This record gives sequence, structure tokens and C-alpha cells, in this order.
Amino acid sequence: MTQTSRIPLSVLDLSPIIQGGSVSQSFAHSRELAILAERLGYHRYWLAEHHSMEGIASSATAVLIGYIAGVTEKMRVGAGGIMLPNHAPLTIAEQFGTLATLYPNRIDLGLGRAPGTNQETALALRRDEHDSARNYQANVHELQGYFDDENPAKPIKAIPGQGLKVPLWLLGSSLYSAQLAAKMGLPFAYAAHFTPDLLMQALEVYRREFVPSAALSKPYAMVCLNVIAADNHLQAERLFSSVQLHFANMIRGKPGPLPPPVDDVTKELAKHELYSVNHTLSLSIVGDKEDVRDGLQNLLQETGVDEIMINGQIFDHQARLRSFELIADIAPELGSA
Repeated sequence: MTQTSRIPLSVLDLSPIIQGGSVSQSFAHSRELAILAERLGYHRYWLAEHHSMEGIASSATAVLIGYIAGVTEKMRVGAGGIMLPNHAPLTIAEQFGTLATLYPNRIDLGLGRAPGTNQETALALRRDEHDSARNYQANVHELQGYFDDENPAKPIKAIPGQGLKVPLWLLGSSLYSAQLAAKMGLPFAYAAHFTPDLLMQALEVYRREFVPSAALSKPYAMVCLNVIAADNHLQAERLFSSVQLHFANMIRGKPGPLPPPVDDVTKELAKHELYSVNHTLSLSIVGDKEDVRDGLQNLLQETGVDEIMINGQIFDHQARLRSFELIADIAPELGSA
């Protein structure tokens, strides 16, 4: 009989701001969700960097990671991710060196190549187009070097940071990130929650081209999905309508706070909007516990990923907490051959 091992489930939190809500409320909700996630056995809790977006409060990502790490005890906490083109690598090394010193063996640093914002805001963040996404690979190498053991010959040091070997992940929605993660021997996380099309290709490229490194001896792939669970399927579909409406607003060029759910999303969106939204969200898993269990198990069988990260943006905070509780309930039933 084939033995199975339990697949780690983790949490992605954008610290969403809901319509009529506030940033302070979003932070309080993230705090409560993180405490619950640790109690329920989620493996890691990541926060994502975005800027100039009225519906996302996690712009100062390292600061918020420190806040969440401070109210939890054992769960890994980190960035999913830091958008490296927005920052000097030394700055990120010092920030995450500080976090790793305060919370030893608990901090992850996931790196992304996109700015996580519009072009004007990206320029305001970095102010220098020369050191942009085109230099991403060099910046990753530079950042990695700051976490290496102390070298007296190096004129620039990350203090704190040097010698801490903060775990780096490469995040992506393209083949480029998969190839670079493989080349550098780093773990890879694919953003299937908003870019489903290249998932299988990216995983295949990553595994085929992986080169063992000091950080990782064999490929380790994680996929991030939108997963919303409720006590019945209709309730879950209604909760999911907030996500559909949110993406539709972005397509319209009018991003904003997370909207409340509606009973029938087809009455709110034009046919072309609904088609585009449903394609973007096509790998989402929505339903009751049985629906979610079957959806996650099917995904595991198709992809063979080593870990699943759950993005569950829900307007009602109590319903969001309930969703993560229901998902945790079926976690012991999930396994990889």
C-alpha cells in the first residue's frame, strides 16, 4: 500500500481593506487570522507587498511581518513577496536580517519581479529606472550574498543579516521565475490565484532544470490558490462573489476596497467581464468541505506540488475565519503519494 504524507497548508494574506472598513481594522483582522492559523496548524503565514492600492494594507510588508510574528509563536512568517525591483537589496537584507534576529528560524523571504503597483508608484518607490526588473537576477544574487557568512574582504555588510542564511523563495507567474529558481536551487512558489495559465509549464520547467544548491537539495514547489470554504456550497459561492467583483473593478481600471458579496454576480457584470474574471480565477476552489477537499486533492494529483498556500479574501471577517477553519479540518485527508 502506498504511504502518503500530509501536505503543508499555508496562508497568504494581503490584509484586505473592505468597503466601509479601515486600515487599522484590516491589521486587527490579520492579527486574529494569524493567531487562528497557528492554532489550526497552518505551516506559514505570508504577507504580500502592494502599493497605492486602496484595497490592500500590506504595503510596509516587513513591518507587518514583524507585527504578525510578534503575536504568533512557532508558525513561519514571511513575505509572499517582497517586490525586489522596488528596493535596494541591502535595505531588504537589513530588514529581514532584523526580523530573523528577532524571530529565529521563523522568517521566510519570498521575492517577486513585478513592482506590485503602477509605473508611477514604482518610480516613486525606487526613483531609479536603471535598477529595475531587468536587473532582477543580479539583485537576487546580491541579496543572497548579504546573508552569507561574514567575509572580512567585503566592504558592504548587512548588519543584522550576514550569516543568517534567511531562506529565499522565488515567486512568479511566468516561466522566467521558474527557470531562475531552478538555476539558483531555490524553492519556487507559483501565483495560480491570479495567473492560472502557465502553472503546469512552470512546474515542469522548474523540476526539469533544477540544480541542487546549498539552500535546497531537490525541487520544492508551492502553488497559491484562491480557496473559499463555507458550510454549504451556495454560501461559499456568494462569499466568492466579492473576489469576482474585485477583479472586475481592476479590469475596469477602478481598483478599490474589497466589495461586499452579492447573491448573483452575473447581474453585476457584463458577459465579457464575467468571462475575463472567471478565466483569471479559474483555478479557485469554492464550496463546502467536501468540495474543497476534492478540489485540493485533484490539484495535488495533477501538479504534485509540495505545499499549498491559501489566499482567502472574504468580505465578512467571521466568514473568513470560518473558511480557514473548514480548510484546516480537511487538511489531514490531503496527501501526496
